[in-house]
Amino acid sequence: MVLEKGLIMRSTGSWYEVRDIRGHMWQCRLKGKFKALGLKVTNPLAVGDYVNFEIEDDNQNFGIIHEILPRANYVIRSSVHKTAHAHLIAANVDQAILIATLVFPRTSLGFIDRFLVAIESFRIPGVLIFNKQDLINDEMKEFQSELMELYESLNYTCLTTTAVNNEGLVPFEKLLEGKVSLLSGHSGVGKSTLVNAIAPDLAIKTQEVSSFANKGVHTTTFAEMFELRPGTFIIDSPGIKELGLADMKPEEISHYFPEMRMLLNECRFNNCQHINEPGCAVKDAVEAGGIAFSRYESYLSMVGGGDNRK
Repeated sequence: MVLEKGLIMRSTGSWYEVRDIRGHMWQCRLKGKFKALGLKVTNPLAVGDYVNFEIEDDNQNFGIIHEILPRANYVIRSSVHKTAHAHLIAANVDQAILIATLVFPRTSLGFIDRFLVAIESFRIPGVLIFNKQDLINDEMKEFQSELMELYESLNYTCLTTTAVNNEGLVPFEKLLEGKVSLLSGHSGVGKSTLVNAIAPDLAIKTQEVSSFANKGVHTTTFAEMFELRPGTFIIDSPGIKELGLADMKPEEISHYFPEMRMLLNECRFNNCQHINEPGCAVKDAVEAGGIAFSRYESYLSMVGGGDNRK
């Protein structure tokens, strides 16, 4: 049996589009043993995974995946349909980019913070891109500047973009160069429009935002990887309604807030939850303005299992 190495470019649940080292695409399915591994995930493979596969039918471009190669990292979210299971979004990612909009649709600060905590837990650099600058007024731009200042102080790269007049597209393209980037965000924030603006040949489907609910209509059903140029890839993930903190215990969450992490050894109690314990360095920092109240609110929501869809 001869095995080929390939990269998973697209997943449709039971079939995977795999690109071999020559750039040829194969339609592959998993060898049955993967389904019996007992993994607490709804999908054993993700876009960005490297695999070894066997060519089953050369004429029809069919293959069988025999082995998943070790991952550098991965991104998961709680499964919407299966309790106690997670869903693999992507693997072997260099950076995770959240496309956010302050209006039409609105991305909440709680959702932004939940995204950043999730990728912090996998030690993946995070980037925030505030899109649709043409739709916000001066007051909202001032608020946006304050947000960007906050997140940049926590070492998250922030950009502003507007696809309709090409604002910020050069820095956006430069940010992607030579990396595998996961693009995420609510449906309707303009992920596909931004990518089409810098790589029109891809012609990724876009969809207008529904004015009735002020929310996007899903255009991507499955995650898919695109090659912008040799060595530069993006993974376009489905609009995420729920970004759950899979397999994360409440006492771990503060470790993934950089501004809290540096204070953890200063709390009076080693198991401090930073809620109502005396001698809490984190609460003291919040009261003193050293930690943004919005971030602390997000932390409390996550510890308490608050709504992660907003």
